[in-house]
Amino acid sequence: MDSYFLLRLVHILSAVIVTGTGAGIAFFMFMAHRSSNVQAIAVTTRHVVLADWIFTTPAVLVQFVTGVLLMNRLGYSFSSSWFIAVITLFVFIGACWIPVVLLQYKLRKLADASLEADVLPPDFNKLMNWWTALGIPAFIAILGIFILMVFKPLAVM
Repeated sequence: MDSYFLLRLVHILSAVIVTGTGAGIAFFMFMAHRSSNVQAIAVTTRHVVLADWIFTTPAVLVQFVTGVLLMNRLGYSFSSSWFIAVITLFVFIGACWIPVVLLQYKLRKLADASLEADVLPPDFNKLMNWWTALGIPAFIAILGIFILMVFKPLAVM
């Protein structure tokens, strides 16, 4: 197999992992919170934090590295409008995702501390609102990157 195709495959698979993990985390976190079951929420927040470290973080790093390598391999300009749009969305996603990860740690701590009382503190709902408010635009931006990758509307070599 040509190294270009292997590089492209790894890039695509890491994009799938980032998108799938993000969608899965959002779904399970939302459903656990909606259930109001403190035990379910505590377990879910623990798993969400773990999933971000096992899946999302490595996949994001692989995305960046393979993206740069593909740019070089294909001879795309790092000053093209297409690349500027992609990297802007990538940075925007990171600017949303880093606070989301920090919020997940706080949510996990609050959920674990609430197990005995079986009632979540009001701060939990406020943090979940922030988590959602940051997660939705980040996920939309991921879809924007997919559109740019597939259609390359602004790509100039």
